[in-house]
Amino acid sequence: MLAEGLTIPVLVTAALIDSINPCVFGVLIFLIAFMTKMFKNPKQMLMGGLIYTAVVYLSYLLIGIGFLKFTVSFGFSQIIYWIAAVIAIGAGLLEIKDFFWYGKGFTLQMLPGAAKRIKYYTKRMKELKGKGIFYSYLAAIPLGIFVTLVELPCTGAPYLVVLAIIGQGDYTNGIPLLLLYNLIFVLPLIVMILIAYFGKSSSKLEKWRKKHRGLMRLGIGLFLVTLGSYMIYTIV
Repeated sequence: MLAEGLTIPVLVTAALIDSINPCVFGVLIFLIAFMTKMFKNPKQMLMGGLIYTAVVYLSYLLIGIGFLKFTVSFGFSQIIYWIAAVIAIGAGLLEIKDFFWYGKGFTLQMLPGAAKRIKYYTKRMKELKGKGIFYSYLAAIPLGIFVTLVELPCTGAPYLVVLAIIGQGDYTNGIPLLLLYNLIFVLPLIVMILIAYFGKSSSKLEKWRKKHRGLMRLGIGLFLVTLGSYMIYTIV
């Protein structure tokens, strides 16, 4: 049984909106370019990308399960629902702002210093490759965990809304919904890795991202404002 206010189309839309965020695309394109250059062998690049994607999936899933368990166990579900609704509207307005004035003023972005840290991890990944391909694959694990955490301020609003709505229902029934949400969340990552595997250059992907990032922000913003407003409507 789905939580009140949450339908499969809403869940799928939220996951897709979450996954097409320019923050996610930007980091992934950088990592694809790095791994393509480092591994040279397309199959090795594919394997490294899929390991990274699997780690992102598990990290995002565990964050969701932990958050849901905490809020339900301690009776914070209703408070979180209010907070999530307000955050959704606020984040949505910021995203819409970026459609008109991209990057001007306050904007949703990764944690400060995250970009430098990601470059540090990729450098370590390259150094470990000299010891064997297995070690470079292993280095993709902490990289995936770190990227997931630092991207949350930029990408986490749709996920927070879904978690807040799921928290209004049964916790056990919420787990399959989180599994589905996170599967959809990583699907665009898998698609982009496959595109790179079959020869599409990362520079073309980055050009596409920059061209459409404003529209991405607009779509995310409109969805968040609409869903946040609906959540407040159901409360009052």
